[in-house]
Amino acid sequence: MSANTSLALVRSPFMEEPERETHIAHWPEYGSPDETRTDHFVRRDGCEYAGTHLIADFWDAGELDDLARMDDALREAVQAGGATLLHVHLHRFTPNGGISGVAVLAESHISVHTWPERDFAAFDVFMCGDADPEAAVAALQRAFRPGRLEVHTHRRGAVDR
Repeated sequence: MSANTSLALVRSPFMEEPERETHIAHWPEYGSPDETRTDHFVRRDGCEYAGTHLIADFWDAGELDDLARMDDALREAVQAGGATLLHVHLHRFTPNGGISGVAVLAESHISVHTWPERDFAAFDVFMCGDADPEAAVAALQRAFRPGRLEVHTHRRGAVDR
């Protein structure tokens, strides 16, 4: 995908050019211009990679339609993982009450999609640097108490040596 294509996806037909620039200028920034730039790649077990991406399926889980509980659980997962929260955005669907959302992190993200009518939740926890995605999943597990949990681990951006 070219840079122009990516920009086209960001643009909204409902905003005029000057407003769009003003809006984008208000996005939060992490870090400061004085910091030394680092890639925050993980170096572990003789491997180097961008980060760990955990795909977690929660079956027979409870309270998957409760927005306040989801917000609290995401914030607790961020804290447990030692990550830096930038923003949480959640949306509740009707009539079934499913929730989709994301906690945007300086270290990447935690996303969620729930199907309360199936007692199922799909979480993606992607963290780089020193953050601990396994601890984040454990916090989510405490919050929603799944009867069955399946977790798949992917090392993103592995550097070949």
